[in-house]
This record gives sequence, structure tokens and C-alpha cells, in this order.
Amino acid sequence: MTNLNLEAKEVKQELIDFLLPFSTPERYHKFKEVLQWRSRWLTVVLEDIFQPHNASAVLRSCDCFGVQDVHIVENKVEFNPNSHVAMGADQWLTLYRYEDEGTNNMASCYEYLRQQGYSIAATTPHNPNVTIAELPIDRKLALVFGTELRGLSDWAIENADYRVAIPMLGFTESFNISVSASLFLYELTNRLHREREDWRLSEAEHLDLMIDWLAGSIRAGEQLVAKFMSKHP
Repeated sequence: MTNLNLEAKEVKQELIDFLLPFSTPERYHKFKEVLQWRSRWLTVVLEDIFQPHNASAVLRSCDCFGVQDVHIVENKVEFNPNSHVAMGADQWLTLYRYEDEGTNNMASCYEYLRQQGYSIAATTPHNPNVTIAELPIDRKLALVFGTELRGLSDWAIENADYRVAIPMLGFTESFNISVSASLFLYELTNRLHREREDWRLSEAEHLDLMIDWLAGSIRAGEQLVAKFMSKHP
């Protein structure tokens, strides 16, 4: 992704117009179509996900359901998604990584999310205080997922605003993380689209992502952006 300090809407649009001849009309129209359904009202947090297949499947689900941001917390293990399973989803998402050694990276993640106005819901089958159907979406919401074997850390659960579970009717205690994430996102994005009108990205966010996607999908995109910026200090 590009790292730009563009403030003016007009300059951002000029950069998009500059990049367009290096792309195709079909790709540009697809980007515009996808952006209409992108949102930051919901976001996903992944804590120490070490199974490449599951990590990749969650990224793919976020892309499919229009969730733009994914926060990756690496206290114990490195996040290493399987590119074959993700099918390129990570290149369209905004990934935040919390990986400082000797630090409670989950605390850093929670602090950042709360600064951005998010409520935090820890997904856990143990002692939930709300079901997926009852989870409030009156403000921005972060869904936190842990590993399939250990689940979330005690700290992540105790410091969340909600403990949420999908009701289970069988002998098995829970779904695996990739299935669980898909079910949560399906339920909550559908509710969001029905119940709220302010879930879409802002115009500025649209422009920023269009620049990122165009630059990331064309040959020498970063160099082209640098060339444009050299003339727009």
C-alpha cells in the first residue's frame, strides 16, 4: 500500500486520474463497485492465530463481507496466512499489526480501537453475556477472535466490553475460527445494512483506498505515485 500524506480532495482525485491510464476501465469500475460496500463500522481482531489456513480464511471472509480493517496481534506467534487460501484478499485490506517484543500487544490494540470509537466484543463460548443476535451495533464494533485450541487470552476477554457467543445446539463447544468469523460477519453486516445508514466509508476514505488499490494493482505503481508526488510537494 502507498504511504501518502495527501489532504486535499482535488489532489487525491488528480492522482487517481494520473494512475487510471495504467489500469483498465474494468478494474477501475470493479474498485468503485466494491468500495460502495466497504465499511469500517465493523473490524476484526486476531490474537495469536498460528494456523495459516484459518488465518487466511478469516482475511478472505473480511474481504467478502466488506470489512476493510483487520488488526493482527502477535504476542506469542507470528501471523503467517496461506496465500492460496486467502486468494489475494490481504492486498485489498488494511492490516494493522501489533508485534512489539516485551509488550502486551493486545492492550495496545484495545487502546487504539477505543481511541477510534470502537466497542470491543470478545468471542468466547465460556460465560458469554450476550449472543450474536443481541450484540449492539449502535457504535463501531471490533470482533476479537483467538486460536482454535486455546481461544482468546484471559486478558483479551476480561478487558472487552462484551463476551459474545454463537448459540450451539450440539455436543461440540464451538466452531473453528474461520467458520465463526464468517457467521459473525454475515449476521452483523446484514444487520448493519438494514439498521444503519452511516456504515459506509467517507468520501476521503474512498479516495484513499482507490489510490492504494490502483497503485497496488498496476506495474510500478509505487514509482508512479512517487513521480506524481514529486510534482505535488
